[in-house]
Amino acid sequence: MTQQQLAELMFPHIRQTPADIEAQFPPRQLPEEARVVRVAPSPTGYLHLGVFYTAMVNRLTADASKGIFYFRLEDTDKKREVEGGAADILTGMSRFGLKIDEGFVAADTVVGDYGPYQQSCRVDIYQTYVKDLVAQGLAYPCFCTAEARAQAREVQQAQKVRTGYYGEFAVCRQLTADQAAAKIQAGVPYTVRLRSPGNEQNRIKYSDVVKGTIEMPENDEDIVLLKSDGVPTYHFAHAIDDHLMHTTHVIRSDEWISSVPKHLQLFRILGFKAPKYAHLSPIMVEDNGNKRKLSKRKDPQAAMHYYAEQGYPADSVLEYLMTVANSDFEDWRRCNPTAPRSAFPFNLKKMSVSGALFDLQKLNDVSKNVIAGMTAEQVADAVIGWATEYAPDFAAKLTADKDFAVGLFAIDRGGNKPRKDMAKWNEAPDYAAYFFDDTFTGMGELPENITAEDAKAILTAYRSVYQPTEDKTAWFETVRNLCEPLGFSPDVKAYKKDPTGWKGHVGDVSTVIRLAITGRRNTPDLCSIMYLLGNDRVDKRLTEALNSL
Repeated sequence: MTQQQLAELMFPHIRQTPADIEAQFPPRQLPEEARVVRVAPSPTGYLHLGVFYTAMVNRLTADASKGIFYFRLEDTDKKREVEGGAADILTGMSRFGLKIDEGFVAADTVVGDYGPYQQSCRVDIYQTYVKDLVAQGLAYPCFCTAEARAQAREVQQAQKVRTGYYGEFAVCRQLTADQAAAKIQAGVPYTVRLRSPGNEQNRIKYSDVVKGTIEMPENDEDIVLLKSDGVPTYHFAHAIDDHLMHTTHVIRSDEWISSVPKHLQLFRILGFKAPKYAHLSPIMVEDNGNKRKLSKRKDPQAAMHYYAEQGYPADSVLEYLMTVANSDFEDWRRCNPTAPRSAFPFNLKKMSVSGALFDLQKLNDVSKNVIAGMTAEQVADAVIGWATEYAPDFAAKLTADKDFAVGLFAIDRGGNKPRKDMAKWNEAPDYAAYFFDDTFTGMGELPENITAEDAKAILTAYRSVYQPTEDKTAWFETVRNLCEPLGFSPDVKAYKKDPTGWKGHVGDVSTVIRLAITGRRNTPDLCSIMYLLGNDRVDKRLTEALNSL
């Protein structure tokens, strides 16, 4: 039996040839400098921060070259597939602002001319190429059972040699076409392996866009191309897909570096031009003085669900991850505070070759800046959107009077020095609590230098002169005028130089009023708060505060 006849025996249903397939996926009509990149996750769980970060870098690479960023679903491992996993990944990417040009652009929407963009729907394509490799003698059926492979590994470990299916341990490599055909006709299950032409004593060298020049042993393992169910392994499928979809750069986690010799060998054997590889260092966390990768099990921030539940704006997450991706982004942002991120000259070659530490405090600081730059309407809409999903009672309060909601988020917003009270939307219910009667906690605790009697005197005096229409300047002058008769200095600087004879200063007087109206010492502009609350509510709170003292 010839190799061609063996190939026909193994794949009688495959009638097309690689040339037929190639004709279905013509070259893309793009400028020469355009990069075609992809994210290709497996639907085996929730959207991980590392996957999102990798997708963002691919998006940036496409944007920087006016290229294409596509989404391919690598769902050949059905045993590990999680129901709804693909939809979760796509929903997360959309929620946090990653636009996909081609492939799965949403859970139920596929666009593009290079599909199917789901590996489980491309099995005949993979088998066409495997059939051709078998016919050329470059691949062969392997009948080794799992038990036989386990025994071989034990022998290799006892001999203290490298484990794997190579050399003398590649037992099915030696079968003739007739011997292989006999087993197939007898119904013996089999996988299909590559007949590797490699030698581990040889070295390969390739240029990684991020890591630089890397030298590694050549692959000599007869890796599995098709599993016993006829479905390809990741190694083989990605080579076919990246070729047919005309991927120019494969940007992925550096855990795949060890597989590069296998992948480059596959591209060469298949007669394909290999894409350029760029391997990204993982995002790390510090654990008892040591660095380790973000863990799905240990670190809640490893899941993109965490950022949704906490209520981080998409821009906050992207801005923070940009500081991880290119170290010069922060300097650029300081010089271009209002510029869109797309104006930043992103460069893969500027990425760190070692893992950056995840810094939650830095994320919060970045997010405060992002939120401070939003309008009150944008904040109100974003908070309502978050609260509708995660805090429905709070959402109901805000939507009951949208103008009031916008008004409370408008206080001290804008200008050269906007307040930065919130880093994420789950802080909004507490931030806004004193604006609503059912969550207002009443008179706050007095400063140590203010007695209850002094507080009563301050609130009684203020209540008699309170004017709801006063602006900030007039309001502060009113409070200053209360000071001296009550024994408080109207001048903070003078008081700090010589406090003799005074109970406190104008700041203490305004603090007592603030505590009565909001229950807190630190709030945005009190005059604006009182204006929004209205005369009746302010008067009621002053009365209740006096009664509590």
